[in-house]
Amino acid sequence: MPTSTLAQGGRKPAARKSPAIAGSRSSTQSLPTFEDVRNRADAAREANQLSEAINLYRQAVQRRPTWEEGWWYLGTLLYELDRYEEARDAFRRFVAIQPKGGAAWALMGLCEFRLREYDLALQHIKRGRLLGLGDSEQLIFVTRYHAALLLTRAGQFEAALEILSYFARTLPNENPSVVEAVGLSSLRMPLLPAEVPADKRDLVLQTGRAAYHQYARRLADAEKEFQEIVTRYAETPNVHYAHGVFLLDAKPEAAPDAFLRELKVSPSHVAANLQLAFIYINAGEHAKALPFAEKAQALAPGSFVARNAIGRVLLETGEVTRAIKELEAGVKLAPDSPEMYFALARAYSRAGRKQDADEARANFTRLDKIRRTERDGAQSVGGAIETKPGTAVPD
Repeated sequence: MPTSTLAQGGRKPAARKSPAIAGSRSSTQSLPTFEDVRNRADAAREANQLSEAINLYRQAVQRRPTWEEGWWYLGTLLYELDRYEEARDAFRRFVAIQPKGGAAWALMGLCEFRLREYDLALQHIKRGRLLGLGDSEQLIFVTRYHAALLLTRAGQFEAALEILSYFARTLPNENPSVVEAVGLSSLRMPLLPAEVPADKRDLVLQTGRAAYHQYARRLADAEKEFQEIVTRYAETPNVHYAHGVFLLDAKPEAAPDAFLRELKVSPSHVAANLQLAFIYINAGEHAKALPFAEKAQALAPGSFVARNAIGRVLLETGEVTRAIKELEAGVKLAPDSPEMYFALARAYSRAGRKQDADEARANFTRLDKIRRTERDGAQSVGGAIETKPGTAVPD
């Protein structure tokens, strides 16, 4: 609708020129332009008059809906005032205009986290981190932390710990919130910190401190904490598993006993079976590995990690055709897993299928880069602890 029509309340002005109409035209000409509103909005923002700035930015984007900077400032100001639903909607408008704006995707995800839209939050935070968050250390920190919380809630514990370990390696002092998040992931509890039962909080915090020491390379402190934990909570599920993960790093020869103790407490513990399978695979003891891999697959038929373990055992014992079948099934279960393509490339190569092996290697390289970017952010690919394909237990 033309501006003159708006000034007339939606009515078309009469053709006859009269003083009243002349006055109306004068009023129309005095309406603020987009540039006027934008300048006033910027001035209010710079003066920290947030409510006034929000009102003016709303007016500006109404006048020019494709003004991405306006949607950005509107979203960030609303976020600063904890008005998360409105902020989320502003960031949605921004990314519709600028889909490669990683910071906006991340902030939209943080709003969704506050609104308890957790699945969307994880999806959008991941996308933001893949695209890059710029050089804002605060945004990078907050986004990493919330990505780890959401991964833990989704049961992707190893992925969460890979992110959280960054804090232990880089922060000069322990952050209590990070310690708690590390504890939840280490104990494989798919909860947010606010959801931890009161009778589990001490265990979560102590386990978090122990694992935090581990990632900070204070291994003696970590061992002391873990010894207290396994003594005090000997019959609690996942305690011996967390200790076993520490021992894989600090005293690999002692790790199998810890995972076996976990299986006494939790006979159906899929991850403990898989850890034992991979320990024996990496030691070349394939006959010992196979029962644990098969038990894991029986407990979790949809586990691509179990397929990975079984396929690798079969490959190393000369059953190449069966190995390929297991590994191809694993790829179908997890087409975004670099570990699966790494193992499958080796199997194809062993079978003399060069073209298939080259394709699998290319997929491994592509997916491994994505994995490292999701873990460390686009700013620091390659900067975190590296994991040899197949030695960790992905979720």
